[in-house]
Amino acid sequence: MRLSVKKWLAPAVAIIALLVVWELVCRMEIVPAYMLPAPTQVVVALVDDAPLIWEHTQTTLIEALVGLVIGCALGFVLAVLMDCFETLYLAFQPIITVSQTIPAIAIAPLLVLWFGYGLLPKIVLIVLITFFPIAVSLVSGFRSVDPDQIDLMRTMHASEWQIFRYVKLPAAAEPFFAGLKISATYAIVGAVIAEWLGGFSGLGVYMTRVRKSFSYDKMFASILVISALSLALLWLVNVLERVCLPWKRAERKGK
Repeated sequence: MRLSVKKWLAPAVAIIALLVVWELVCRMEIVPAYMLPAPTQVVVALVDDAPLIWEHTQTTLIEALVGLVIGCALGFVLAVLMDCFETLYLAFQPIITVSQTIPAIAIAPLLVLWFGYGLLPKIVLIVLITFFPIAVSLVSGFRSVDPDQIDLMRTMHASEWQIFRYVKLPAAAEPFFAGLKISATYAIVGAVIAEWLGGFSGLGVYMTRVRKSFSYDKMFASILVISALSLALLWLVNVLERVCLPWKRAERKGK
């Protein structure tokens, strides 16, 4: 059996087995239905409420994508500045690290208080939690460059821009995509967390409403959609990585 087949077959069997056990536990009423709905009930709720869930999904997806793009842009700019100026690196490195010790759930109420219940506080929160992996991964990539490569470029009279473009940027490409994968998953979760605390639309708002009505099958359906969105964004990042880093695809084929 090919390794690629095993790679997909093993998790598929594990997931199917988990769903079967879950369904049996619910059908045998080992766990009350109001506490844990069966997978079939979740699917039925997802289908029945599909138009409403899709409407809320669009809001969450817009918030996540806009916040992710802005967070990536800010993280890139900050990483470049920290690489160019050692003083900025020494000043901002501890601040960035400390900022990530503050839970997003603690910041969200303040953002709602300051910016209201529209899209702005959700986007700001997503930016705050997504720019960190980008900035840190890029800075580490820039600083991992072999000094001998930079010296060689300088002996060839390369400008600082050429050194950045042909040496530092390629070196930081793989760490950047590693950070982008983390940020992509954070973006969806950050949007939902912000929506929990106030808003007019979004999967977080939908979850709050169905929880108050004790419709836990619909709540599990929304969790399923959130997971699907995160996986979809992660897949898009993987596709973008394969397009932008063709040498990694060649390395995998070589192995």
